[in-house]
Amino acid sequence: MKLYYATGACSLGPHIIIREAGLDAELDKVTFGAERTTESGKDFYTINPQGAVPVLETGDGETLTEAQVLLQYLASLAPAKNLMPTEGFAKWRALATLNFIATELHKGTSPLFRKPNDEARDAAHKLLQNRWGLFAQKLGDKDYVVGEFSVADAYAFTVLRWARQFKVDLSALPTLEAYFQRVQARPAVQQALTEEGLPTS
Repeated sequence: MKLYYATGACSLGPHIIIREAGLDAELDKVTFGAERTTESGKDFYTINPQGAVPVLETGDGETLTEAQVLLQYLASLAPAKNLMPTEGFAKWRALATLNFIATELHKGTSPLFRKPNDEARDAAHKLLQNRWGLFAQKLGDKDYVVGEFSVADAYAFTVLRWARQFKVDLSALPTLEAYFQRVQARPAVQQALTEEGLPTS
């Protein structure tokens, strides 16, 4: 199994879950530039014509894209770790949360990577403050967003790192800071951050 990733990108979520699940996976870093090449010397566009990470080669000839899909697939490979609810309404609530992170938090942050003008940046910040407020409501007083640590937390942590990077003011949501620190302290998260050369504190 091989994960194609870019440092600190949304591929960090699947990377974290690989470590949480104790799965054997090779990492191949993608460099984004005029061309997109992998650390192993491949033209990344031949692996994913979209040019986006993450991409997972499963080892049996299959290739998966889209972070929220990879997260669920990886969780399914280690059912004993309970990284994704699979039964009852908890399953549907987890899927709803995962898709909220993808469509509202991830996509809501995307404009900030394109270095927008002040007006567009301020609009993105305002939207994200609202959406992270909704996430904080989902979290409530729980340690993790769907109860036990799950793929949703790996994804949310990744996107919350971006909010901090872009200095989105979430000071009105103190539970998010405690949540971020709680997820960051997990050994698997520390391992993934270290492997990507990212700060661990």
